[in-house]
Amino acid sequence: MRVLGVDPGLTRCGLGVVDGGIGRQVACVAVDVVRTPADDELSRRLLRISEAVEEWLDTYRPEAIAVERVFSQHNVRTAMGTAQAGGVVALGAARRGLPVVFHTPSEVKAAVTGSGRADKAQVTGMVTRLLKLEARPKPADAADALALAICHLWREPMRGRLAEAEARAADLARAHKAKLAAAAKARGGAGNTGSANVARTRRETRR
Repeated sequence: MRVLGVDPGLTRCGLGVVDGGIGRQVACVAVDVVRTPADDELSRRLLRISEAVEEWLDTYRPEAIAVERVFSQHNVRTAMGTAQAGGVVALGAARRGLPVVFHTPSEVKAAVTGSGRADKAQVTGMVTRLLKLEARPKPADAADALALAICHLWREPMRGRLAEAEARAADLARAHKAKLAAAAKARGGAGNTGSANVARTRRETRR
């Protein structure tokens, strides 16, 4: 499976494509960072990101998109910019019918390093090791994009199996409930018939 990981941002938007193999095998296909000038209009900056994402989708043809979910930040302006960039990515994927999954930073850190509290240096180090890269991807946005793709490759199958198990459990619960309702209805019908027979017997006795 091929996944495009995106670390959204207006000033720097990290893009990383990773192929998943048997088990937990992963291989880096491409990685880069899209930059937009801070003094440009918002619309132009979003257009630049959109064009870059569209180009990557056409070039590398990923099967899924993994985007970092906007988490609580003290800087509201930064959070809004991150959300807007993420929305542009999701729109591009939707046009191609590609699934988009948003992962929280702690999910990504836990998947890659084993700790949801790992710092950026630890994430970058593990990404470099897992993908067998000759050098650490820079800046951190590039490493984060690759980490998102790895996270998706490792977590999504488990999430899919869990969803299937929950669906089967719900089906079994509904079937069991239907059987109980049918049994209760049958008992009620039998009870009514028995009462009617008793009443008829009493009437015949009086005669």
